[in-house]
Amino acid sequence: MFFLYNLLAIFAGFLLKIIALFSSKIKLFVNGRKTVFATLKERIQPSDNVIWFHAASLGEYEQGLPVMEAIKATYPHHKILLTFFSPSGYEVRKKNTIADLTVYLPLDSKKNAIEFITLAHPEMVFFIKYEFWPNYLQQLQQRQIKTYLISGIFREKQVFFKWYGGFYRAALHSFEHFFVQNEKSKQLIQSLGFTNVTLSGDTRFDRVQMILERNNTLDFIEQFTWNASKNEKATIIVIGSSWPKDEQLIVNYINQAPENVKFIIAPHNIKSEQIAHLKSQIEQKTILFSEKENQNSLSEYTVFIIDTIGILTKIYSYADIAYVGGGFGNPGVHNILEPATFGVPIVIGPNFAHFAEATALVHLEGCISISNFNSLKNAFDLLLQNEDERYEKGHICSTFVQMNQGATQAILRYLK
Repeated sequence: MFFLYNLLAIFAGFLLKIIALFSSKIKLFVNGRKTVFATLKERIQPSDNVIWFHAASLGEYEQGLPVMEAIKATYPHHKILLTFFSPSGYEVRKKNTIADLTVYLPLDSKKNAIEFITLAHPEMVFFIKYEFWPNYLQQLQQRQIKTYLISGIFREKQVFFKWYGGFYRAALHSFEHFFVQNEKSKQLIQSLGFTNVTLSGDTRFDRVQMILERNNTLDFIEQFTWNASKNEKATIIVIGSSWPKDEQLIVNYINQAPENVKFIIAPHNIKSEQIAHLKSQIEQKTILFSEKENQNSLSEYTVFIIDTIGILTKIYSYADIAYVGGGFGNPGVHNILEPATFGVPIVIGPNFAHFAEATALVHLEGCISISNFNSLKNAFDLLLQNEDERYEKGHICSTFVQMNQGATQAILRYLK
């Protein structure tokens, strides 16, 4: 199986080089890996003590951040090596300050795995949530390097639980311990005969709680939220990580929105042509983030489109209501914990079943799921017209986040 797997890895590497000629994202994926080994040779010395964290993309990085910070504090003389698989994670967080070195993870061939682990020579390794690469895991096991899965989540449809999944099940033996998010994941991994598992919860709850401790002020957002004509703060609806299907419904609502309501839209995709199309559909007075320096008074606008990245979390702190996008696509809704930690009631699309926190908050009624324009309008109107309802749902959200903290401490207790 390893022979066939490595043939596929080599073929995938060749195919990606061809696709990179036509795709800017895959070009980043390919070119970013060309200098990894040279960078490791330059930045990691044989005498260095190294702890390696691997994240698939941006979401997993945010999930692992509380553990990285705790590990850095516990092992201050070690170097933290952070790897990403996806460009959408690496390109956004390649200049992070928590890791001493951040690089792409080379494709999972036997040759790459041997060279990478030889150069990095980590003492401990943390894989975040998922990403099970057999060659890397085999090399870590052979070298007796302790490897942990944190915020792990398992589902019955995964290959480990199929009759033909023996190759991947064998790779799981490389892990020293599994820290999983929920009881179902614990039961599934135990059904394979693994007892080295702890139900620790999701470290994202620790991550978003940390957000409250920092300065979330954005002067230009504060200016925008003021209603100049009424000389009072407007009610703010923040639309985060929206996709075209979300925006189609949102724009329809914006164009008939009641007075004293303002909208901040932070699309998932900020390509200029898509932003221009979005703006052209809105009949209310609209400004882009990229245009704000040329304006004297942001308070005169009703809609603010954020055509940049990295500030959505802080923007949620200004929300009275949040709509989190992705719920009309696959796999579903984006991160709802960031607005939840600020005590904001949340509206999402119908596809949320794969996300435990969204499922829980819909059940608790802190989050409202909608499926069409009428249900969206009903949800927004309810929250706008009934301040008590808005406060109660927001309180449910913030309490939910507070009650689910502690995964990072559970991991540290085990390591100690």
